[in-house]
Amino acid sequence: MPRHHLETHRTHRIGWLRAAVLGANDGIVSTASLIAGFTASNAAFNEIILAGVAGLVAGAMSMAAGEYVSVSSQADTEKADLARELRELHENEPYEKNELAAIYIQRGLEPLLAGQVAEQLMQHNALEAHARDELGISATISARPIQAALTSAATFAVGALMPLLVVLIAPAAYLLALVIMSSLFFLALLGMLAAYTGGASRLKGTCRVTLWGALAMGLTAAVGSVFGTAV
Repeated sequence: MPRHHLETHRTHRIGWLRAAVLGANDGIVSTASLIAGFTASNAAFNEIILAGVAGLVAGAMSMAAGEYVSVSSQADTEKADLARELRELHENEPYEKNELAAIYIQRGLEPLLAGQVAEQLMQHNALEAHARDELGISATISARPIQAALTSAATFAVGALMPLLVVLIAPAAYLLALVIMSSLFFLALLGMLAAYTGGASRLKGTCRVTLWGALAMGLTAAVGSVFGTAV
């Protein structure tokens, strides 16, 4: 008898995982960069805290609004495509069945078998078959605006809190260095966690997130130092 085995797939996590990683990464990088820039410009401690808190609130709201608008646009496009496909199914079902069969032929099925598969799938749920195989729309990766907005805002706030907490406990003399080093550490953990959750390479995910975070913070600190000296 064939042995049953448990398969674990992660494509159903794509929507919220992308929003979560984007939000947390942006929260850490933007807030740490803002703090680094203010610190390098020799700003007062209360000004650094104010800048960090303002960045957290504004960033979380911006992420929520941006994700909602962006993913809503994607959802509108999906709905429009589905509506058009449904109309085409009502107007010319034989053509749509041949179109679906042609897709399966391109994927390697014999023409006779492709026609049988297309016919059976359309009898079961014609719109779902065309949405999945012709349009590339499925329930696991379809757009969810509210989920994306809430996830991004929450993870941004959590990410932004990390460098802010470091500012509150770090000695003033080592503030800049500790904010940058701790933020790189947080980014490395984020990259590793995101890669683990998505089933990807942890080393690649960690290096990618950390490298771009370091570049952003370094450039912002340099700009803050130059303008602080000029002022």
